[in-house]
Amino acid sequence: MAAATRHHARGMREPAEVYRRRRRNALGVLAAGSLVAGVAVGWVVNGGHGATRARALLPPAAAAPPRPAPTQLPGGGRTIFPHHRVVAFYGAPQDPQLGALGIGSPDQAARRLLAQARPYGRKTRPVLPAMELIVTVAAADAGTDGLYRTRQSDAVVGRYLRAARRIRALLVLDIQPGHARFIDEARHLDKWLRLPDVGLALDPEWHTPGQVPGRVIGSVGAAEINTVARHVARIVRERNLPEKLFVVHQFTPDMIQGKAAVIHPAGLAMTMNVDGFGDRANKVAKYREFTRDGTHFDDGLKLFYQEDTGLMQPSSVLTLTPPPDLIVYE
Repeated sequence: MAAATRHHARGMREPAEVYRRRRRNALGVLAAGSLVAGVAVGWVVNGGHGATRARALLPPAAAAPPRPAPTQLPGGGRTIFPHHRVVAFYGAPQDPQLGALGIGSPDQAARRLLAQARPYGRKTRPVLPAMELIVTVAAADAGTDGLYRTRQSDAVVGRYLRAARRIRALLVLDIQPGHARFIDEARHLDKWLRLPDVGLALDPEWHTPGQVPGRVIGSVGAAEINTVARHVARIVRERNLPEKLFVVHQFTPDMIQGKAAVIHPAGLAMTMNVDGFGDRANKVAKYREFTRDGTHFDDGLKLFYQEDTGLMQPSSVLTLTPPPDLIVYE
């Protein structure tokens, strides 16, 4: 997108051209069978005056499968907020420019994450670390399917999940869908979302049907968010999972269209993460705008190691009103 467009949309004094070039360069790097249950029909022969007749016997009603035993979060318990404060690294291994999580190996990132998260811990509210892995990555090239996105392999996701578990952290799978639908990308992740320590994040900036990601700022409507939220909540309910972190990134007012209509299903820690970089004054102003817009969700704030002017320290972050429940570092 044009530098002026991003500068205006983010609403902050920021090095827009640097960010645009960095993200474009990063994008350039990324150029269930169904089961059919049949009804068995049994036939019996009944005698009566030499007459034989057959009738179908319907099987007895199948017993409902037992509900799985409840599982807990990595830090214990079954609810995320307000018992914990989540501190996360965001990124992908294809290019360090995609974020802090992609710098070094997953275990190296995990060690840096724990160090960054430590100042946020309180006896009354311990930190729950998280790795936000971009698992559907917006791409500058349409690809063979024309959807302008690539998907991480199972091997990559598994590697980050193992690293997250070694530090008792959540893994959050971030979707930058390009021209794909959020719900299709979420369903593709179902086998991971069935695990108790895996959450989901939607990145509307990179949802750009009809446009090339990175050249325009994308958006998502409430109805599409609700479809994904219901889908994930159903997984939580059916598998008796602990609460899942469900994040939606936002840095312009119209990035989430119809935000007031976004639902908050049981089983999800619905968090609106205030994105965008700049100096402290602009970041605080943006945070106030989106946390006081009449909607009621858990609150998140994103910090940028490279792009923020004077990176806010944890002590300053915690003086915000309300203090964020989620802090994400890119």
